[in-house]
Amino acid sequence: MTPGPTNVPEEIRKKMAEDVIHHRMADYKKLFSDVSEDLKHFFKTKQEVLTLTCSGTGVMEAAVVNLFSKKEKVLIINTGNFGQRFVEIATTYDLNVIDLKYNWGSTYNLEDVKEIILTNPDLKGIFVTHSETSTGVLNNIQSIGFLTKNTDILLVVDSVSGMVVNPLEFDNWSIDCVIAGSQKGFLLPPGLAFVALSEKAKKAMERSNLPKFYFDLKKYIKFLKEKQESPYTPAITLVVGLKCACDLLLEEGLDSIQLKHTKLREYLGEELIKLGFKYFVKDEKARGNTLVAVTHTKIQDMDKFRAIIDKNGVSIAGGQGNYTGKLLRIGCLGKITKADIDRTIKEIKKNLI
Repeated sequence: MTPGPTNVPEEIRKKMAEDVIHHRMADYKKLFSDVSEDLKHFFKTKQEVLTLTCSGTGVMEAAVVNLFSKKEKVLIINTGNFGQRFVEIATTYDLNVIDLKYNWGSTYNLEDVKEIILTNPDLKGIFVTHSETSTGVLNNIQSIGFLTKNTDILLVVDSVSGMVVNPLEFDNWSIDCVIAGSQKGFLLPPGLAFVALSEKAKKAMERSNLPKFYFDLKKYIKFLKEKQESPYTPAITLVVGLKCACDLLLEEGLDSIQLKHTKLREYLGEELIKLGFKYFVKDEKARGNTLVAVTHTKIQDMDKFRAIIDKNGVSIAGGQGNYTGKLLRIGCLGKITKADIDRTIKEIKKNLI
C-alpha cells in the first residue's frame, strides 16, 4: 500500500518469468514497436514515446540535459521532494534556476507563475511535478500549458507517479516533455522510464550544449524510428512485462481506471478521517489519485507506527524530508481493491493507541 513500487499482478509476473528474448532480434523489435505505440495512448500523444532503462530520477536528468544549455534560465515549481530534485539536477548542470517554493501539502499559485513569465523574458523552461509523491498534491498542468503555448518556453512535467491513475493529456495541454516510470501506474517493478517530446522540445534538443551520452535522447529517437530498438541493452524482461501491462490497462480503459482510483482514494481518505487522521493536503481539488497523505495528533512517530503495521504484512510509506516520521503516505495506485484498503484500515485501527 505504498505509492510505488506498486503491486505487480500475477499475469504480468508470469509473463516476465518466461525465457529472455534477445533485444536485437525480430521478435523483440516487434514487441518494442508495439509497446511504443501502446504508450502513446497513456500520454495521449501522436509523438513517439521513448523507453529508457533507468529510474525516474534518471529520466528527470535526461529531460534537463537534452532540452537546455548551460546558464539558461528555468523556473522550477517546487511543491515537494521531487520538485526539489529538479532544482538539484538543474543546479548541477549550471542552469539559472528560479526556485518557486511552496509549503509542502500546497499546490502552486498560477498568478506567481504568470508574474515570473512576465518579468523574465529570457525564461527557457518551466519544470513542474504532476503528482508530488512526497505530499499527495496533484498540480494543475493544463493551466501552465495554456501559458507556455505559442511561446519559446518549454513545459517539462514529471508524471512518474501521476501517469495512468490521474488525467494527463500531452498534446491537448501543450506539454513539451513528460516523463513517467514503470513502478507506479504501469503495474511493473522499477527499472523503466518513459519520455515524450513535442516538436518544440526536439528543436531545443538541437541547441542543447549540456553533456550527455547514455541519456542522449536523439539516439533513442533514431533507434526507435530506424530499428525499433533502444541504442543500449534494455531491461528486456521489464519490456516484456510492459506489453502485458499495457494490454491489461488499455482493455480496462483509462477513464475507467481513473474513476476507479478516484473512488478508492476517496474511500481510503474517509476511513482514515474516521480514525482521527487529518489530510495533509487541505485543498480537496489538489488531492490526486496516487496516494493519501495524513497526519495524526496522537501518533508521535509515524515511522515506528508503520513499522509495526509492516510486521503484519501491510506496507505503508512515511514522510520525507522535514516530514520524516510525521506523515503516513498510503498508495492508491496499482492493482489495489477496496478489500486491500479495508485490511489496511483494520491494521491501522488495531495499532492506534
